[in-house]
Amino acid sequence: MTIRVLLADDQALLRDTFRMLIDSTADMCVVAEAATGREAVELARTQRVDVVLMDIRMPELDGLEATRLISADEDLAGVKVLVLTTFEHEDHVVEALHAGASGFLGKGMNADELLDAIRMVVAGDALLSPTATKALIARVLSQPDPARWQPPPALAELTPREREVVTLVAMGLSNDEIAEQLFVTALTAKTHVNRAMTKLGARDRAQLVVIAYRTGLVRPDTPG
Repeated sequence: MTIRVLLADDQALLRDTFRMLIDSTADMCVVAEAATGREAVELARTQRVDVVLMDIRMPELDGLEATRLISADEDLAGVKVLVLTTFEHEDHVVEALHAGASGFLGKGMNADELLDAIRMVVAGDALLSPTATKALIARVLSQPDPARWQPPPALAELTPREREVVTLVAMGLSNDEIAEQLFVTALTAKTHVNRAMTKLGARDRAQLVVIAYRTGLVRPDTPG
């Protein structure tokens, strides 16, 4: 399957650079480009994209609001948003997660990191760049702004194993690492993760992490 990418950045030079890099790979291609947040939302709806590389600072509609609109659109349920910015500040990371982004990367990443991030986000495995650490997520998302969040989803439907798996996902473990810790196969770990995501209405692992902290299933002092 070829990953269909939408580039959303107001700087044409950066879009050109990203397009050449992405189009040079065998498994992905750029199908559309947007210079404003509003264009990004419209193109996401019309171009059947798999992932949007979304800059935060754009005219008309900033990248975070564009991400919110894409994430809230039921017709775009399969579209992932990977937020890119020059500034990896706490507030940007948190706003990106609040908006429904599946990942967050600084523009200082190298080419391989970007391509890997696209693949991982589409697979549902990516979350944040190394600078957006577990400590940051734990500190901020464990004390959400009530005006910003909807009531947390119920955890009652999760089995004890699924609760354990969600906790490990929130600690940053991959499926392979979860499998090793629980003495199961990677496929079994992935199955548990996917079932938990379905039950909790999470679009991807990023939202599963958010839910884990919002509900108090994982707290800042949870041992890692």
